[in-house]
Amino acid sequence: MSTRLHLAGADDLDRLLKLTADFSAEMGIETDPEHRTKALMPLLEGSPHGAVYVIGPSKSPVGYVILSFGWSLEFGGMDGFVDELYIRPAVRGRGMASDVLYSLPKALKEAGLKALHLEVDRANEPAQKLYRRARFSARERFMLMTRVL
Repeated sequence: MSTRLHLAGADDLDRLLKLTADFSAEMGIETDPEHRTKALMPLLEGSPHGAVYVIGPSKSPVGYVILSFGWSLEFGGMDGFVDELYIRPAVRGRGMASDVLYSLPKALKEAGLKALHLEVDRANEPAQKLYRRARFSARERFMLMTRVL
């Protein structure tokens, strides 16, 4: 992989708060720093339920990817979900997201992951094209449904 990617820790929190705020604003998701901090800290402190990777130089990242992990009987073991993938708009189009989406699944497979899922806005054709190039495909019989608790 030519794009630098490193597992984030608690010392990355401030940089991630800025990036996640930018992502939320771009996606129209209302959130605040306290909510994002509470959501990020368990992952940054080593929770087995997910991971955060910083994209680019650790002191000045250009993006991040957040993964959550679960278990799937259908896929025969641990699966993952790309919760968020964000690249700063000023540096998009340089192949960094593609690098992440090609290399990270290979590493996750070696760690025992059986499937990796993601969600994409139905109107976001550029993102859908990116994900299809990275060998993600829509499941014809299934759609993601959510119940907020």
